[in-house]
Amino acid sequence: MSHLIEMSRISKAFGGSVALRDVSLALAPGTVHALMGENGAGKSTLMKILAGVYQPDGGDIRRNGRMVSFANPRAALEAGISTVFQELSLLPNMTIAENMFLGREPAGRFGGIDRRRMRQETKVALARLGLDLDPDTLVSELSIAQRQFVEIAHGIDADAGVFILDEPTAALNAADVEVLNRHIRALRDKGKAIVYISHRMDEIFAICDVVTVLKDGQLVGTQPLSEMTQGSLIEMMVGRELEDLFPERDGAAGEVALSICGLRLEPDAKPFSLSVRKGEIIGLAGLEGQGQQKILRALVGQFAPVEGTLTRRGKDKRLPLPKESGVRRWQALGGAFVPEDRKDEGLFLGLGAGQNIAMALHAGRPAIEVAKRYGEVIAATMSKLNVKAAGPAASVASLSGGNQQKVLLGRYLATDADLLLIEEPTRGVDVGAKSEIYKILRDFAKAGGAVLVLSRETLELIGLCDRLYVIHGNTVVSEMRAAEATEHSILDAALSA
Repeated sequence: MSHLIEMSRISKAFGGSVALRDVSLALAPGTVHALMGENGAGKSTLMKILAGVYQPDGGDIRRNGRMVSFANPRAALEAGISTVFQELSLLPNMTIAENMFLGREPAGRFGGIDRRRMRQETKVALARLGLDLDPDTLVSELSIAQRQFVEIAHGIDADAGVFILDEPTAALNAADVEVLNRHIRALRDKGKAIVYISHRMDEIFAICDVVTVLKDGQLVGTQPLSEMTQGSLIEMMVGRELEDLFPERDGAAGEVALSICGLRLEPDAKPFSLSVRKGEIIGLAGLEGQGQQKILRALVGQFAPVEGTLTRRGKDKRLPLPKESGVRRWQALGGAFVPEDRKDEGLFLGLGAGQNIAMALHAGRPAIEVAKRYGEVIAATMSKLNVKAAGPAASVASLSGGNQQKVLLGRYLATDADLLLIEEPTRGVDVGAKSEIYKILRDFAKAGGAVLVLSRETLELIGLCDRLYVIHGNTVVSEMRAAEATEHSILDAALSA
């Protein structure tokens, strides 16, 4: 089969650090090609070379058999290579239409910008992805999922032969993922080649035809996915099997750390109760968007339920909590909250890793003073969590997704918090870092802590948790031991409701 793209023996170094060494990749028309590996394996570097962001130190690229080189992203786009990077590149102070046409604004009859045409074509491009958004909306007003879809629409709108999607579904719910997958399949059926970078195994096997695995900047191999299982793919990536990712459960649950009684999330929903004991990791499972996030956010004042009571450390709190002070009240009760969107809601990207960890230790002081005062705690936390960074002063924005998540966890593990609420604990995190985060959470529970977690990845909840509450229609419909649960039994419980 002829290839749309052939990258041969590509090498790239940044200073003394080798990012890629003799990596080859061939993209065939009419295929979805998964590119996988742990963070730092070289996936994004390889794709940024193909997209014209970086220049290779060695090797060559062929497009339809002809040697090519791309001095910049525009040259790559003009050659038919469209990229949606994980780091969203939309400008928040501009409208959707202005972002869609940035650098290629159409001219009107009198030499000005034809904004009417921009709006019309943007509306059509968004409609192809099922988006009913006003093209004049500022990007800053969009949710992270909407921004991601606009970014994807921008890429798909280009008449390209090759599409690179880097973690395209990290912020999308299940319904949005299916819409995206439908368009990916349509592009594939038109003979396009799609590179799909994701850490989500279920997506890889649902949408991709072939997989290439990188490790430490080198090629491990390329295989048809029809010949692989999730276990064999994980073993190819990290050298160990799926079961080995999760630490052992010890089953030693202590006294109740949190009790929720009579919680009614919406006026038409049934009230329910649940509890979390010390030593337990409890998961909120079920179909996407059934109220799991509302439960966690009701406990920190970020969602207002109709009614309910939480009992914590012998104190009863009537819900809803005030939005402006809910998180502080939760922290005063020895609780911590780790939001799904670590970049927008959790981390201070302009500060160092150490300053981010110290934030929960001492509020109200200058950031530099915080970092100095808690130097030993910061160092011990970074060491314990195996945060890979140049040091406490290293910008948290420069760290990998897994290390950013560990810094955010470290902020609360460095305090006396003994109850952790965590949304999507391994979102955008590679397999190796997932295993480390699972161990961190289990160690926290073994030390007498309690964890209440939600995740879109059902296998993650089954492997990580002790008990599961299945949520459907904004209420609890089933409770089960995680060790006995299966994806089928969870789905059956949700749909039977």
